[in-house]
Amino acid sequence: MKTVSLLIFNEVVPSSVTGVVDLLTGANSYMERIGEPKAFCIEMVSESTDNLHLTFPSQEIDIKTFRYAGHPDLIIVPSFSVSNMEHVIAQNSVTIAWLKEVHASGSEIASLCVGSYFLAEAGLLDGKEVTSHWAAADDIQKRYPGLRMKSDLVITDQDGIYTSGGAFSSLKLVLYLIEKFCGRQTALWISKMYAIEMDRTSQAHFAVFMGQHRHDDKEILKAQEYIEQNYQTEITMDEVSGLVNMGQRNFIRRFKAATNNTPFEYLQRVRIESAKKAIEMNHKDLPFIMEDTGYHDLKAFRNIFKRITGLSPMEYKKKYARTQ
Repeated sequence: MKTVSLLIFNEVVPSSVTGVVDLLTGANSYMERIGEPKAFCIEMVSESTDNLHLTFPSQEIDIKTFRYAGHPDLIIVPSFSVSNMEHVIAQNSVTIAWLKEVHASGSEIASLCVGSYFLAEAGLLDGKEVTSHWAAADDIQKRYPGLRMKSDLVITDQDGIYTSGGAFSSLKLVLYLIEKFCGRQTALWISKMYAIEMDRTSQAHFAVFMGQHRHDDKEILKAQEYIEQNYQTEITMDEVSGLVNMGQRNFIRRFKAATNNTPFEYLQRVRIESAKKAIEMNHKDLPFIMEDTGYHDLKAFRNIFKRITGLSPMEYKKKYARTQ
């Protein structure tokens, strides 16, 4: 039986705790049903008992502080509100140090959604491919340049460190762990009972590109604004770099440092975000949407759209277009 510790702290998102408990206890019930021993001993751990407000009266869940937690087989770090991220990180320095210590002693650690900030602060993501909520991906990459953000992925698994996509897609990581530790039969049962798809494909189609404006390079901000206002036209990078009086090489270097994209990548993302919104509204056919967003080659448009969103334009339309 594996001991799984759910990390609890003041700002934790309750659903990212209760959802995990439901899936793990469901797996235990199924294992007993087929004549096998329970797979998981579930406990909640925290720096202080003051944080342990969540209760599960019908479940056998231990409640422990770090002092008595020992070295669990797996620690799951739930999500929190990124609007209060700086405060959450600062308030949980002891928790982050504990994660680093127990991982060094052999415990595996999984983060759900933006719980990845805790792992990054502990230095556990350096050199690893990482995923998280798409809205936090650029900030995480900028804060922790030693990791390799892959925000389109739903799950990563490297050297006993797991990360997952945003919000409820993170439950797919829990399903993955159930399959890893209990077998595919149990994971399929949980998938069906809790209506969670087994696929672990891209979460890119959930992403909303809002531009990366949280930097202090005024010339690059001016260039971003120009791209965002003129993306429908045949603008060139020579044109944009000239607008801010930079040589092209220097412009590309500064643009990528500020936004984590080259100017051309930024232009494509702005165009595709516009195309996504137009597809969702469902007022125009795809060829007209393509032209409105600055593309003139349908094949190129389809290829770029799929590379950025993980879906073809038609697949995206089937998922998200408004019924007329």
